[in-house]
Amino acid sequence: MDFVKFLIDFVLHLDKHLSAIIIQYGAWTYGLLFGVIFMETGFVVTPFLPGDSLLFAAGTFAAIGSLNIWLLFVLLAFAAVAGDTVNYWIGHYLGDRAYNIKWIKREYLDRTHAFFEKHGGKTIFLARFVPIVRTFAPFVAGVGRMSYGYFFSYNVFGGITWVALFLFSGYALARVQWIQDHFSIVTIVIILISLVPMLVEIWKARRETVEAEA
Repeated sequence: MDFVKFLIDFVLHLDKHLSAIIIQYGAWTYGLLFGVIFMETGFVVTPFLPGDSLLFAAGTFAAIGSLNIWLLFVLLAFAAVAGDTVNYWIGHYLGDRAYNIKWIKREYLDRTHAFFEKHGGKTIFLARFVPIVRTFAPFVAGVGRMSYGYFFSYNVFGGITWVALFLFSGYALARVQWIQDHFSIVTIVIILISLVPMLVEIWKARRETVEAEA
């Protein structure tokens, strides 16, 4: 429970926590950011780590000179692509055995499968903008033995686009006074907007189930 409270506080006050990290760790901050983005996309056990909001926050600090925007972009885009790649090969190695692993939520796997059925290979790109699905999509692609070349093309394009969108948005909007004064609200809005596609898919799936049973 303490960890959950810490995580919620960390996400809602990313600006304060990231500022403290930069002051305390300096250049090592790049490595910490790389690690979080890599783990958020690379391991199915860490979908709770901040992704969109962390990229946005990093962009705001780059705007005031605390971090280098281009170094951030290169490192975090690489982290996103590398994370998905590792996740794919873990899924590829496990295959159908993944469904028998207790600490991997079957609900998330099924939800990602449904996303794949609707969007096909584009899921790897689209999932970048949907929390949880973003973490499970490359894993499910590996489990399903999607061609690595096909997966890799969507992975690279999606990873670069995702990082660029949120990182440079934070960089461009950093000096807006309202955002500086209400960063927690901005973080919540980013999270809510990113959850919309997943919630819509869940609603559609339930409606189809109800109609099929009627």
